[in-house]
Amino acid sequence: MSQPDDGFYRGDPQIRPAPSGPPPAQGPPPGYGPPPGYGPPRGTAPARVRAAPGYGPPVYLVRRPTNTTAILALVFGFVFGPVGLALGISARRQIRRTGEEGDGLALAGIIVGSIGTAVYGSLILIWVWAFIALTSFGP
Repeated sequence: MSQPDDGFYRGDPQIRPAPSGPPPAQGPPPGYGPPPGYGPPRGTAPARVRAAPGYGPPVYLVRRPTNTTAILALVFGFVFGPVGLALGISARRQIRRTGEEGDGLALAGIIVGSIGTAVYGSLILIWVWAFIALTSFGP
């Protein structure tokens, strides 16, 4: 046996004679498909697209590119705050000049970079205070 035995009896194998005559026709069975006299089904594109009368040519919307500096500002805002802050300010200037997308990303980079810069600044102040406190009390 080449098949796994799962314990169920399936009966004796049936031997069918070879079919004789022409092979069956391929395609959908009769009765399926659109009724005669109807056009092609919906969703099929016509050979030529014409604009409706009174309307201009089709308008293709093109998105403006996102400013790369704004993306970097947000990334560096989380990695190293001061760099994210500087890149965010630079990105907002570029966006105002060029009209690119990404003003929100640049603003988020400025906010996150400001928070990161404040954290780094407070850590430096705490380290300086701790160094002064440890070195001022001597034997």
